[in-house]
Amino acid sequence: MSVFLFPNRIKDTDFSVTRQVIALLDQHGIHALLADELAGKLVDTKAVFLPQQQALAQAKQVITIGGDGTLLRIAHDCLAQSKPVLGVNLGRIGFLATCEVAELPEKLARLAAGRYTIEPRNLLRADAPAHNWHQVAMNDVVLFGNSRLHPMDYTVYCDGAFVSRYRSDGVIIATPTGSTAYSLSAGGPVLDACAAVMVLTPVCAHSIHAVPLVFSASRTLTVVAEATNRDSVYASADSHSRCDLQPGESLTITTAVEQLGLITFDETEQFRAIETKLMRR
Repeated sequence: MSVFLFPNRIKDTDFSVTRQVIALLDQHGIHALLADELAGKLVDTKAVFLPQQQALAQAKQVITIGGDGTLLRIAHDCLAQSKPVLGVNLGRIGFLATCEVAELPEKLARLAAGRYTIEPRNLLRADAPAHNWHQVAMNDVVLFGNSRLHPMDYTVYCDGAFVSRYRSDGVIIATPTGSTAYSLSAGGPVLDACAAVMVLTPVCAHSIHAVPLVFSASRTLTVVAEATNRDSVYASADSHSRCDLQPGESLTITTAVEQLGLITFDETEQFRAIETKLMRR
């Protein structure tokens, strides 16, 4: 059995945690695969170095070593090769990277023994027809005005029916997974990660009546950057792959066909993370 390791070089600066993971996996007879560009950094380990896509193809699972952002950076490659992910948290919160460094011996032993579950997480698909732009997001799709000096006007439709019009700095459409990220900071609700829904949260809306809205995952949302806007707006998926929308253009958001599998060891992990990482901060 082989596992692909994806360390964050900024978080694990001396690769000490990566070395610990390699050693623990070796104790359980698991081969650690890493991208060949790291061969010079970990010559004193039993890791095998291959081109990243080849290593991913050979691995049964992926372990990220960093924070939630590290997991998000490799998520698209994991999706393409249908690989489940376990995140080792070196960040500040870690809702996706659910394994803490102190838990590595226990959780890697359980991984080796097959005593884990793979929790499928819904993703969003964003389409900007005017630009032939298509992206998949695990956390959220965000629209923001290019000019931060004044708010923009956005109109939202659900399955073609008018929902609301917002004058705001931006609009966030988040998955349940992403409900504890940017959407939460903007006043959105925390959603059960297994719920088949998505949430729309306006950012700094110029109205006392603007509230987050939760939609069924089966819905199709369309957000129009109104033609009266003085500037273009940009859309991004998980803070990557920007697309500029001109006044009058629209973005369509649906639930993606693909799902990303997160390796978990406890059905209550999300709720424990909410209690320990949000409520007690």
